[in-house]
Amino acid sequence: MAGRYDHNPFDEEEEVNPFSDPGVRGKASGQSKYGGGAFYTTNSGGVAPAKDSRLSPLPPEPVDFNYGRGATIDIPMDSTADLRKKEKELQAKEAELRRREEDIKRREEAAARAGIVLEEKNWPPFFPIIHHDIVKDIPIHLQKVQYIAFSTWLGLILCLLWNIIAVTTAWIKGEAVKIWFLALIYFIAGVPGSYVLWYRPLYRAFRRESAFRFGWFFMFYLLHIAFCIFAAVAPPIVFKGKSLTGILPAIDLIGSQVLVGIFYFVGFGLFCLESLVSITVIQQVYTYFRGSGKAAELKREAAREAMRAAL
Repeated sequence: MAGRYDHNPFDEEEEVNPFSDPGVRGKASGQSKYGGGAFYTTNSGGVAPAKDSRLSPLPPEPVDFNYGRGATIDIPMDSTADLRKKEKELQAKEAELRRREEDIKRREEAAARAGIVLEEKNWPPFFPIIHHDIVKDIPIHLQKVQYIAFSTWLGLILCLLWNIIAVTTAWIKGEAVKIWFLALIYFIAGVPGSYVLWYRPLYRAFRRESAFRFGWFFMFYLLHIAFCIFAAVAPPIVFKGKSLTGILPAIDLIGSQVLVGIFYFVGFGLFCLESLVSITVIQQVYTYFRGSGKAAELKREAAREAMRAAL
């Protein structure tokens, strides 16, 4: 009967050096291929493990099924007291903002009840100087007239600016410097003056339906139309009339200085167009003024003011 640890005939034979030590050869022949330990054969036919093994056992490692993901990382966290303190600060800021909003709202309501309108400067968009919002401020049935009146104000700015350019060319070609200074004065005084004297009164008259402001507009808008007609003709009253680009100086200059004469003719056309559009605006405003009953209201206000002044 075969022994329990007999040699397996199907195992591969290890190459043994015939010139090596017989004791070592005996140990090598008794090594197990499957166990990882070394064995040697005793005289009685048994197998005993060798005392000196080539491989030392590995130290045991802790089982970690998370592959290192379960390791804790110390992250500094604010304490509960700090969180409560920050929460109280945020609540205090929120209450302060709410209080300010309510205060501003109360002021706006008080100003509205008193008839005071807070106007935010929004025009021109690149450098706001004045408040101008026809869509929000003017009733829809009056917006068309207001837009045309606004175009006449912009048209006056264009006319006065072109007047400076034309007079500058005349000055370069040999005319007196006085006409250039006059053209500059027309522009500096005309642009803000036209806004304050007749455009803003019309804007506020349409916005608040004020009969008194309509009267103010009619008075100064008639002066505006008279100035445009005067500039279109430019009679030789002030410095031979060449400080304005009218028809008379244009005819005078076209024979000697063609380029300057052309500039003056363009200015004459601009002033004529401005006069025609302005006449259209005052007709439409007067039609609305008579039809809405503001004329009778203005008469009553005028009579009341006259009676108050007399008393």
